[in-house]
Amino acid sequence: MTSVVERLRGNETVFSVEFFPPRDDADEAVLWRSIRELEGFDPAYMSITYGAGGTSRDGTIRSIARVATETTLVPMAHLTAVNHSVAELRNVIGWYAAVGVRNVLALRGDPPGDPYGEWIAHPEGLNYAEELVALVRSLGDFCVGVSAFPYGHPRSADLETDTRHLVRKFKAGADFAIAQLFFEAEDFLRLRDRVAAAGSDALMIPGIMPLTTPRTLRKTIELSGATAPKSLLDRLTPLEDDPAAFRAEGLDVVTEMCERLIAEGVPDLHFYTFNRSKATREVVSRLGLVPARA
Repeated sequence: MTSVVERLRGNETVFSVEFFPPRDDADEAVLWRSIRELEGFDPAYMSITYGAGGTSRDGTIRSIARVATETTLVPMAHLTAVNHSVAELRNVIGWYAAVGVRNVLALRGDPPGDPYGEWIAHPEGLNYAEELVALVRSLGDFCVGVSAFPYGHPRSADLETDTRHLVRKFKAGADFAIAQLFFEAEDFLRLRDRVAAAGSDALMIPGIMPLTTPRTLRKTIELSGATAPKSLLDRLTPLEDDPAAFRAEGLDVVTEMCERLIAEGVPDLHFYTFNRSKATREVVSRLGLVPARA
Protein backbone atom coordinates (compact mmCIF):
# COMPACT_ATOMS: atom_id res chain seq x y z
CA MET A 1 0.00 0.00 0.00
CA THR A 2 1.40 3.38 -1.04
CA SER A 3 1.86 5.93 1.74
CA VAL A 4 0.80 9.56 1.70
CA VAL A 5 4.42 10.65 2.08
CA GLU A 6 5.44 8.57 -0.95
CA ARG A 7 2.72 10.27 -3.00
CA LEU A 8 4.04 13.71 -2.02
CA ARG A 9 7.70 13.15 -2.86
CA GLY A 10 7.65 14.80 -6.30
CA ASN A 11 8.68 18.36 -7.08
CA GLU A 12 5.22 19.42 -8.21
CA THR A 13 2.19 20.28 -6.07
CA VAL A 14 -0.53 17.61 -6.10
CA PHE A 15 -4.01 17.54 -4.57
CA SER A 16 -5.99 15.26 -2.27
CA VAL A 17 -9.63 15.02 -1.23
CA GLU A 18 -11.62 14.38 1.92
CA PHE A 19 -15.06 12.79 2.31
CA PHE A 20 -17.26 11.85 5.25
CA PRO A 21 -18.96 8.46 5.75
CA PRO A 22 -22.53 8.08 4.43
CA ARG A 23 -25.49 8.05 6.81
CA ASP A 24 -27.80 6.03 4.55
CA ASP A 25 -28.06 4.42 1.12
CA ALA A 26 -28.79 7.73 -0.61
CA ASP A 27 -25.72 9.32 0.96
CA GLU A 28 -23.65 6.32 -0.07
CA ALA A 29 -24.72 6.71 -3.69
CA VAL A 30 -23.72 10.38 -3.64
CA LEU A 31 -20.38 9.56 -2.00
CA TRP A 32 -19.48 6.89 -4.53
CA ARG A 33 -20.48 9.00 -7.49
CA SER A 34 -18.11 11.70 -6.24
CA ILE A 35 -15.32 9.21 -5.55
CA ARG A 36 -15.59 7.81 -9.07
CA GLU A 37 -15.72 11.29 -10.61
CA LEU A 38 -12.53 12.29 -8.80
CA GLU A 39 -10.70 8.99 -9.25
CA GLY A 40 -9.79 9.82 -12.83
CA PHE A 41 -8.21 13.07 -11.67
CA ASP A 42 -5.64 10.97 -9.77
CA PRO A 43 -5.60 12.68 -6.35
CA ALA A 44 -2.50 11.87 -4.30
CA TYR A 45 -4.74 10.26 -1.66
CA MET A 46 -8.26 10.46 -0.32
CA SER A 47 -9.50 10.41 3.26
CA ILE A 48 -12.73 9.58 5.06
CA THR A 49 -13.55 11.22 8.38
CA TYR A 50 -14.48 9.57 11.66
CA GLY A 51 -17.37 10.77 13.81
CA ALA A 52 -16.94 11.97 17.39
CA GLY A 53 -16.89 9.06 19.79
CA GLY A 54 -16.86 6.58 16.94
CA THR A 55 -20.39 7.55 15.85
CA SER A 56 -19.53 6.88 12.21
CA ARG A 57 -16.80 4.31 12.85
CA ASP A 58 -18.47 1.43 11.00
CA GLY A 59 -19.31 3.65 8.03
CA THR A 60 -15.73 4.89 7.87
CA ILE A 61 -14.31 1.36 7.96
CA ARG A 62 -16.77 0.06 5.37
CA SER A 63 -16.19 2.99 3.00
CA ILE A 64 -12.41 3.04 3.36
CA ALA A 65 -12.33 -0.74 2.78
CA ARG A 66 -14.21 -0.28 -0.50
CA VAL A 67 -11.80 2.43 -1.57
CA ALA A 68 -8.83 0.18 -0.76
CA THR A 69 -10.21 -2.82 -2.64
CA GLU A 70 -12.33 -1.37 -5.46
CA THR A 71 -10.51 1.77 -6.62
CA THR A 72 -7.07 2.94 -7.69
CA LEU A 73 -7.04 5.58 -4.95
CA VAL A 74 -4.64 5.73 -1.98
CA PRO A 75 -6.89 5.71 1.13
CA MET A 76 -6.30 7.46 4.45
CA ALA A 77 -8.61 6.76 7.39
CA HIS A 78 -9.29 9.17 10.23
CA LEU A 79 -9.16 8.07 13.86
CA THR A 80 -10.05 9.97 17.03
CA ALA A 81 -9.54 9.18 20.70
CA VAL A 82 -12.97 10.46 21.78
CA ASN A 83 -14.88 7.97 23.96
CA HIS A 84 -12.53 5.12 23.07
CA SER A 85 -10.44 2.92 25.33
CA VAL A 86 -6.95 1.99 24.19
CA ALA A 87 -8.24 -1.54 23.53
CA GLU A 88 -10.96 -0.19 21.22
CA LEU A 89 -8.44 2.00 19.42
CA ARG A 90 -6.20 -1.00 18.90
CA ASN A 91 -9.13 -2.88 17.38
CA VAL A 92 -9.95 -0.06 14.94
CA ILE A 93 -6.32 0.25 13.90
CA GLY A 94 -6.27 -3.51 13.37
CA TRP A 95 -9.38 -3.29 11.19
CA TYR A 96 -7.73 -0.61 9.07
CA ALA A 97 -4.65 -2.76 8.59
CA ALA A 98 -6.79 -5.79 7.76
CA VAL A 99 -8.48 -4.01 4.83
CA GLY A 100 -5.16 -2.72 3.53
CA VAL A 101 -5.22 0.84 4.88
CA ARG A 102 -1.79 2.03 6.05
CA ASN A 103 -2.40 5.79 6.19
CA VAL A 104 -4.08 7.18 9.31
CA LEU A 105 -4.93 10.74 10.35
CA ALA A 106 -4.65 10.61 14.16
CA LEU A 107 -6.77 13.21 15.96
CA ARG A 108 -7.61 13.60 19.60
CA GLY A 109 -11.05 14.84 18.52
CA ASP A 110 -13.55 17.27 20.02
CA PRO A 111 -16.05 16.60 22.82
CA PRO A 112 -19.28 15.25 21.24
CA GLY A 113 -21.90 17.93 20.68
CA ASP A 114 -19.66 20.87 21.62
CA PRO A 115 -16.25 21.31 19.94
CA TYR A 116 -15.34 23.89 22.58
CA GLY A 117 -16.65 21.95 25.56
CA GLU A 118 -14.58 20.38 28.31
CA TRP A 119 -12.41 17.48 27.17
CA ILE A 120 -13.01 14.36 29.22
CA ALA A 121 -10.85 11.37 28.36
CA HIS A 122 -12.16 7.82 28.41
CA PRO A 123 -11.03 6.28 31.74
CA GLU A 124 -9.03 3.69 29.79
CA GLY A 125 -8.24 5.96 26.86
CA LEU A 126 -5.83 8.66 25.76
CA ASN A 127 -5.59 12.37 26.50
CA TYR A 128 -3.50 13.72 23.63
CA ALA A 129 -3.10 13.29 19.89
CA GLU A 130 0.61 12.59 20.33
CA GLU A 131 -0.33 9.50 22.39
CA LEU A 132 -2.59 8.32 19.58
CA VAL A 133 0.20 8.88 17.05
CA ALA A 134 2.57 6.78 19.16
CA LEU A 135 -0.07 4.03 19.50
CA VAL A 136 -0.69 3.84 15.75
CA ARG A 137 3.02 3.74 14.98
CA SER A 138 3.57 1.01 17.56
CA LEU A 139 1.04 -1.29 15.88
CA GLY A 140 2.49 -1.51 12.38
CA ASP A 141 4.04 0.17 9.39
CA PHE A 142 1.63 3.12 9.22
CA CYS A 143 2.07 6.56 7.71
CA VAL A 144 0.51 8.94 10.24
CA GLY A 145 -0.83 12.44 9.83
CA VAL A 146 -2.09 14.95 12.39
CA SER A 147 -3.99 18.23 12.41
CA ALA A 148 -2.51 21.72 12.60
CA PHE A 149 -4.14 25.08 13.31
CA PRO A 150 -3.06 28.23 11.42
CA TYR A 151 -4.66 30.45 14.07
CA GLY A 152 -3.78 28.17 16.98
CA HIS A 153 -5.95 25.51 18.61
CA PRO A 154 -8.80 27.11 20.60
CA ARG A 155 -7.43 25.54 23.79
CA SER A 156 -3.84 26.71 23.25
CA ALA A 157 -2.71 29.71 25.27
CA ASP A 158 -0.87 31.27 22.32
CA LEU A 159 0.72 30.43 18.96
CA GLU A 160 4.06 29.53 20.53
CA THR A 161 2.41 26.97 22.81
CA ASP A 162 0.35 25.63 19.93
CA THR A 163 3.47 25.18 17.80
CA ARG A 164 5.19 23.26 20.59
CA HIS A 165 2.21 20.90 20.81
CA LEU A 166 2.32 20.30 17.05
CA VAL A 167 6.05 19.59 17.07
CA ARG A 168 5.50 17.07 19.88
CA LYS A 169 3.12 15.19 17.59
CA PHE A 170 5.86 15.03 14.96
CA LYS A 171 8.36 13.81 17.53
CA ALA A 172 5.87 11.09 18.54
CA GLY A 173 6.01 9.77 14.98
CA ALA A 174 3.68 11.85 12.78
CA ASP A 175 4.86 12.18 9.18
CA PHE A 176 2.78 15.18 8.11
CA ALA A 177 0.11 17.64 9.23
CA ILE A 178 -3.02 18.91 7.50
CA ALA A 179 -3.88 22.47 8.45
CA GLN A 180 -7.38 23.39 9.51
CA LEU A 181 -9.20 25.93 7.34
CA PHE A 182 -7.84 29.44 6.89
CA PHE A 183 -8.72 32.52 4.82
CA GLU A 184 -5.51 33.72 3.19
CA ALA A 185 -2.42 31.89 1.92
CA GLU A 186 -0.19 33.89 4.26
CA ASP A 187 -2.03 32.46 7.28
CA PHE A 188 -0.89 28.96 6.31
CA LEU A 189 2.59 30.10 5.30
CA ARG A 190 3.13 31.71 8.71
CA LEU A 191 2.15 28.39 10.33
CA ARG A 192 4.66 26.58 8.14
CA ASP A 193 7.35 29.10 9.10
CA ARG A 194 6.61 28.63 12.82
CA VAL A 195 6.99 24.87 12.53
CA ALA A 196 10.26 25.20 10.62
CA ALA A 197 11.58 27.69 13.17
CA ALA A 198 10.77 25.17 15.91
CA GLY A 199 13.12 22.69 14.23
CA SER A 200 10.70 20.43 12.36
CA ASP A 201 10.86 19.63 8.64
CA ALA A 202 7.66 17.56 8.58
CA LEU A 203 5.34 18.00 5.61
CA MET A 204 2.73 20.73 6.10
CA ILE A 205 -0.44 20.51 3.99
CA PRO A 206 -3.09 23.24 3.65
CA GLY A 207 -6.77 22.31 4.00
CA ILE A 208 -8.96 24.00 1.36
CA MET A 209 -12.75 24.45 1.25
CA PRO A 210 -14.22 25.56 -2.13
CA LEU A 211 -16.44 28.55 -1.32
CA THR A 212 -19.51 27.76 -3.39
CA THR A 213 -22.33 28.95 -1.10
CA PRO A 214 -22.85 31.21 1.92
CA ARG A 215 -23.08 27.97 3.94
CA THR A 216 -19.54 26.94 2.97
CA LEU A 217 -18.30 30.41 3.91
CA ARG A 218 -19.97 30.14 7.32
CA LYS A 219 -18.53 26.64 7.76
CA THR A 220 -15.05 27.90 6.95
CA ILE A 221 -15.39 30.65 9.56
CA GLU A 222 -16.66 28.13 12.13
CA LEU A 223 -13.94 25.54 11.52
CA SER A 224 -11.12 28.07 11.33
CA GLY A 225 -11.98 29.50 14.74
CA ALA A 226 -11.07 32.95 13.43
CA THR A 227 -12.77 36.06 12.08
CA ALA A 228 -12.95 36.30 8.30
CA PRO A 229 -10.96 39.23 6.87
CA LYS A 230 -12.91 42.24 5.62
CA SER A 231 -11.42 41.85 2.14
CA LEU A 232 -12.99 38.40 1.80
CA LEU A 233 -16.37 39.44 3.18
CA ASP A 234 -16.41 42.49 0.91
CA ARG A 235 -16.05 40.20 -2.11
CA LEU A 236 -18.63 37.58 -1.10
CA THR A 237 -21.30 38.99 1.19
CA PRO A 238 -22.87 41.31 -1.42
CA LEU A 239 -23.46 38.22 -3.59
CA GLU A 240 -25.29 36.07 -1.03
CA ASP A 241 -28.64 36.49 -2.81
CA ASP A 242 -27.18 35.54 -6.20
CA PRO A 243 -26.10 31.86 -6.01
CA ALA A 244 -24.37 31.79 -9.40
CA ALA A 245 -22.40 34.99 -8.77
CA PHE A 246 -21.44 33.87 -5.24
CA ARG A 247 -20.20 30.54 -6.52
CA ALA A 248 -18.17 32.12 -9.32
CA GLU A 249 -16.53 34.66 -7.02
CA GLY A 250 -15.98 32.08 -4.28
CA LEU A 251 -14.14 29.75 -6.65
CA ASP A 252 -12.07 32.70 -7.88
CA VAL A 253 -11.07 33.46 -4.27
CA VAL A 254 -10.06 29.86 -3.61
CA THR A 255 -8.20 29.51 -6.91
CA GLU A 256 -6.20 32.67 -6.22
CA MET A 257 -5.26 31.41 -2.75
CA CYS A 258 -4.21 28.03 -4.16
CA GLU A 259 -2.08 29.69 -6.84
CA ARG A 260 -0.20 31.55 -4.11
CA LEU A 261 0.30 28.34 -2.13
CA ILE A 262 1.60 26.50 -5.21
CA ALA A 263 4.02 29.37 -5.86
CA GLU A 264 5.31 28.85 -2.30
CA GLY A 265 5.98 25.17 -2.95
CA VAL A 266 3.32 23.42 -0.88
CA PRO A 267 3.42 19.67 -1.59
CA ASP A 268 -0.34 19.11 -1.61
CA LEU A 269 -3.68 20.94 -1.56
CA HIS A 270 -6.18 18.98 0.56
CA PHE A 271 -9.77 19.69 -0.50
CA TYR A 272 -12.80 19.23 1.75
CA THR A 273 -15.48 18.07 -0.67
CA PHE A 274 -18.73 17.81 1.33
CA ASN A 275 -19.03 14.54 -0.64
CA ARG A 276 -19.47 16.47 -3.89
CA SER A 277 -16.86 16.59 -6.64
CA LYS A 278 -17.78 19.38 -9.04
CA ALA A 279 -16.20 22.38 -7.29
CA THR A 280 -13.00 20.50 -6.50
CA ARG A 281 -12.74 19.28 -10.10
CA GLU A 282 -13.17 22.85 -11.34
CA VAL A 283 -10.51 24.30 -9.05
CA VAL A 284 -7.87 21.61 -9.69
CA SER A 285 -8.51 21.91 -13.42
CA ARG A 286 -7.94 25.66 -13.26
CA LEU A 287 -4.72 25.04 -11.34
CA GLY A 288 -3.42 22.54 -13.91
CA LEU A 289 -3.25 19.68 -11.38
CA VAL A 290 -5.14 17.18 -13.53
CA PRO A 291 -3.26 14.41 -15.37
CA ALA A 292 -3.47 14.61 -19.15
CA ARG A 293 -5.28 11.24 -19.33
CA ALA A 294 -8.19 12.66 -17.27
